[in-house]
Amino acid sequence: MAKTERAGIVTTALSPSARAFNAIAAEFDSRFSPWQSVAAQRRAVRAALLREFEPGARIFEIGGGTGQDAEFLATRGYRVLLTDSSPAMIAVARQRLMPFGSHAELASGETLEDFAGQCIAGGHGQFDGAFSNFAPLNCVENLGPVARGLARLLKPRAAAMLVLFGTACPGEIVTEILRGRAERALRRFNRGPVPARLANHEFTVVYHRASALKRVFAPWFKLERRIGIGIAVPPSSAEPWISQHPQLLAAMERFDRALCRKLAILGDHVLYQFRRTEIAIDDEEEKR
Repeated sequence: MAKTERAGIVTTALSPSARAFNAIAAEFDSRFSPWQSVAAQRRAVRAALLREFEPGARIFEIGGGTGQDAEFLATRGYRVLLTDSSPAMIAVARQRLMPFGSHAELASGETLEDFAGQCIAGGHGQFDGAFSNFAPLNCVENLGPVARGLARLLKPRAAAMLVLFGTACPGEIVTEILRGRAERALRRFNRGPVPARLANHEFTVVYHRASALKRVFAPWFKLERRIGIGIAVPPSSAEPWISQHPQLLAAMERFDRALCRKLAILGDHVLYQFRRTEIAIDDEEEKR
């Protein structure tokens, strides 16, 4: 989201990606939830979150959409603050999370540093952990505000579990070639913004490399590990075909569980597990 000023009033304009997801918010869950490849990848991410986050922890979510993962955590006793750049997604998430005492607020990756400052100034305190699922951070070209915002929001030693698109996904290469879309098969090898389209809205995504992530999140975060999400389990571009073969998909899930760390680089998505260091962001910013 970008701030603009009209007639002396500061307003927030939606980014191209936020407009795309805003347009599809009402049908988002009904469209994607039935896809079993998506469900399989979501299970892998949720298992990692439950392993890392202590019961009852306060968790911050980036790009939470309609709140499916936040609800999953909230029903298990976690207190979640979900953020997203789409007002329509936030409206759905608020209704979903309200019964569990969790919340949803409008904030984009680009404005996360400002949002974090407002949270701290408002007395909300720091969080025990943070996560982001299904690659909303790939819609953010400059991740500097994300890193600095999370550094303000998270307690020392807290984990940030960030799921981004993988940069070398054999499943997508094969699927796109079989679908006759060879021009899309190698798009993840691009280093700059790549065109994307959803709900007749054009926007761009960036396939961030691990080296770039480590650089932008330092010195406030240390990358502990990478977990491949969807190594054998195919990307959603394999739908609806893969959902019609549950036994094959179950075998693919078992493969992923066994090799998700050794072959993380080949995942449709990659879960980057960062650990907040003891370095205070204000002190480091003064040095710069």
